[in-house]
Amino acid sequence: MIEMVIESIRVSLMNYQRVVILKEKESDRYLPIWIGPAEADAIAVRLQEVAVSRPLTHDLLRSIIDALGGSIQYIVVNDLTNDTFYARIIMEVDGRSMEIDSRPSDAIALAVRVQVPIFAEEAVLDKAGVRLDQESIGEKAGEGERHTEAKPEELEKLSPFRDFIDSLDMDDFDKRTS
Repeated sequence: MIEMVIESIRVSLMNYQRVVILKEKESDRYLPIWIGPAEADAIAVRLQEVAVSRPLTHDLLRSIIDALGGSIQYIVVNDLTNDTFYARIIMEVDGRSMEIDSRPSDAIALAVRVQVPIFAEEAVLDKAGVRLDQESIGEKAGEGERHTEAKPEELEKLSPFRDFIDSLDMDDFDKRTS
């Protein structure tokens, strides 16, 4: 597992879809995950420390977990199958560890509320991770790692990500939402 941080939440100007961009804590590899507008708002509200008059769904879930004596340890984006990301919420309840299946957006919204680490499995990063620094790609290739060309059908599946990334304004890429 690789520890990630939330780099930003973006909106595509082409189709107004939201994407949360996770960044490896110790590297320049990014993981873009498409999410819904409500989930993007739930994450952004907490990151920007916006006060809300009533608990949002993820605040309610946090309160329920606390009231039942549970604690969230971390979340992990653990799979990518058929263009769908999967996550797990790792909790401790009565001294035992539990894993709860979740959408990544919900797991991230909960993680920012309880301030726990966000991880991604290496296999997910291998499938969908993006490096923006071309020098680091060359360095990795020189380390004996196996790199294969993507098949045309794989490139076609990733075209929405490419379109979105191409539409990003890279001049403000280092600005954080928090």
